[in-house]
Amino acid sequence: MTVVEDLHAAHGATFEKRGGRDVVCDYGRPSVAHRAVRNGAGIIEMGYGVVVVSGDDRVEFVDDTVSNRVPDEDGRGVYALLLDPQGRVETDMYVYNAGERLLCFTPPDRAEPLADDWSGKVFIQDVTVREASGEFGVFGVHGPKSTEKVASVLKNAAAPEPALTFDRGVVGGEGVTVIANDGLTGDEGYEVVCAADAAERVFDTLLTQGSGAAPFGYATWESLTAEAGTPLFETELDGRLPNVLGVRNAVDFEKGCFVGQEVVSKVENRGRPSSRLVGLAADELPERGDAVLADGEEVGEVTRAVESPSLDRPIALAEVEYGLDSSATLSVDRSGDGGAGGAVEATREALPFYEGTARSARVPAYPDDEE
Repeated sequence: MTVVEDLHAAHGATFEKRGGRDVVCDYGRPSVAHRAVRNGAGIIEMGYGVVVVSGDDRVEFVDDTVSNRVPDEDGRGVYALLLDPQGRVETDMYVYNAGERLLCFTPPDRAEPLADDWSGKVFIQDVTVREASGEFGVFGVHGPKSTEKVASVLKNAAAPEPALTFDRGVVGGEGVTVIANDGLTGDEGYEVVCAADAAERVFDTLLTQGSGAAPFGYATWESLTAEAGTPLFETELDGRLPNVLGVRNAVDFEKGCFVGQEVVSKVENRGRPSSRLVGLAADELPERGDAVLADGEEVGEVTRAVESPSLDRPIALAEVEYGLDSSATLSVDRSGDGGAGGAVEATREALPFYEGTARSARVPAYPDDEE
């Protein structure tokens, strides 16, 4: 459940469920909100699950489990994956070192099972794990003027840099932690974290004080991140190999053992995964799961498609065969469940679709891209 539902409703929000949690879908016109973010700044309540890990061995414990190195310095974070024994993504997360505890931000439905799993794996270490999603409010501030927005309301601190570092300050008289985002929308951005009982004051201050900002929901989040070439957990990451995803910022291939590392390392050492994520532009809007065809033969599927307000055309992310011939004629078969029927022409596009004030750290990157 959103921690500021009444304030969202007062701004005309409609809601949807994501991972069992109510989040804002939109405020009536998601494409208008999209353009407002691209032209200035926008505010979204993020529907994270939160897991808190404390104890003297907290850093070592989490570092032994996830795909990236967990920072041991207060004020720093990392993007990481939890992999199953076959090396496929079970969840993604941000892990922040907040002094005497680690805060792990996950997709909303992954926090509780993650906390249960980690709690069951603690033996002689000094580690305590608990699910704490209801204790925090997290608000994203995105857009080319997001630094100006944050600076206009943040007291006792400055907007942090570089990405995934944070500082503590005050917004609307309430203590907050401000995290520099890693460019997921293709523009600069931040996340403002506060206690749940302070969330209404913080959200209202972000919207109504200082420089201007528009509220937006997850319908706009989908289009912003798609334009930025950012793979998301629900549509691209879940159940896929990191090598296929190209999210090289999430994996330290040289770090110590973690679940699934052997599989991932073997695939990495071969140099080429079996498939990759690419961008597509289509004549008509495809749907998730629609087949991608090359010269009439199926070579992959659409993972996510949106109408791009910035480009004024349909765009999509798709998983396709890795060595797909660049000269092949592409199309998308829209005859699946709920589809309009028939194939529509498509072209492969370089990611990101949109070049803003930041580049998403998740834009897929592969070994061949460096050749």
